[in-house]
Amino acid sequence: MLRSKSSNRAQQAGSSGPGAPLPAAAATPPVGRPAGRAAKGGRPRIHILPYLLVLPTLFFVALFTIWPTISSLVGSLFLQRLNIAKYREPSFAGLANYASLFQDSTFYKVLENTALYVLGSVPVSIALGFLFALLINRRMRGIGLARLALFQPTVLPMVSVATIWLFMLTPDYGLFNSALSFLGYRGPENWTGNPDLALIAVIIVAVWKNAGYYMIFYLAGMQGLPRDVYEAARLDGSGPVNTTWRITLPLLRRTTLFVTTIAFIGAFQTVDHVFVLTSGGPSNASNILLYYLWQIRFENLNVGKASALTIVLIAVLLLFTVTNFLVSERRSGNE
Repeated sequence: MLRSKSSNRAQQAGSSGPGAPLPAAAATPPVGRPAGRAAKGGRPRIHILPYLLVLPTLFFVALFTIWPTISSLVGSLFLQRLNIAKYREPSFAGLANYASLFQDSTFYKVLENTALYVLGSVPVSIALGFLFALLINRRMRGIGLARLALFQPTVLPMVSVATIWLFMLTPDYGLFNSALSFLGYRGPENWTGNPDLALIAVIIVAVWKNAGYYMIFYLAGMQGLPRDVYEAARLDGSGPVNTTWRITLPLLRRTTLFVTTIAFIGAFQTVDHVFVLTSGGPSNASNILLYYLWQIRFENLNVGKASALTIVLIAVLLLFTVTNFLVSERRSGNE
């Protein structure tokens, strides 16, 4: 009896040694789940804090994006004109507003102007922003003043920019015509009153305003690029142009995607300088989509047609954004 008790004690002492497994009750919790945080019944616990943090953003997106879009979509199906007593109350008209819009010759003129404005302002602004970033992405005396001078037009309101350029484009004593006189040009030119030059004047103002803004994004991207890549290219004898084309531009593809997207959307949101410079004239020569939308809604008081034009504008922006993203992702996947 004594011998059996002592053997049992020895076995218990040996089982509690340093190499023995721990009891099930004292086992450590599995990796990835904190101890004491498992839900009853084996179901994972739902953490509500992330949803609470996202809730304010979702609220503002729903209030200022989703709801206006739905409201415009519904309003485009109703005929409502506030300047005609018979049509002040909305009445269901189906696709009549879209049919009226696409049968309007002014609408096609505005679409053409908008396409020319986007193609003339967006690529030039982005290219200048990239070149400005290349010029100021270096350490030298006075580079801060150069950065400030290139970025300064961005901080000005568009109305102020348009007012400045309205003075510069004055036919008789404007600085723009005075500068052209040094190149051999003679005679004042009314830039904002000439149907052939009004849209060009609007594009010049937009480029001057936005190039410095896009420069900041490219400058931030360039400063984050790895230096050893450029050192290797320099040792291989690569010149500045080849390095920019082969290294800098490919590494800044994400930045270019972002800049292109915001530049394209911003071009469609432009209305301030058109209002100040040309008011869409002469003869709709500088009228673009958003300004035409403003005319239909607040001058003609045609709520239904303005809602239909809003849906067309949203569709164009959504199509470009999705296409630009898919093309960029496909290029990244191929490489």
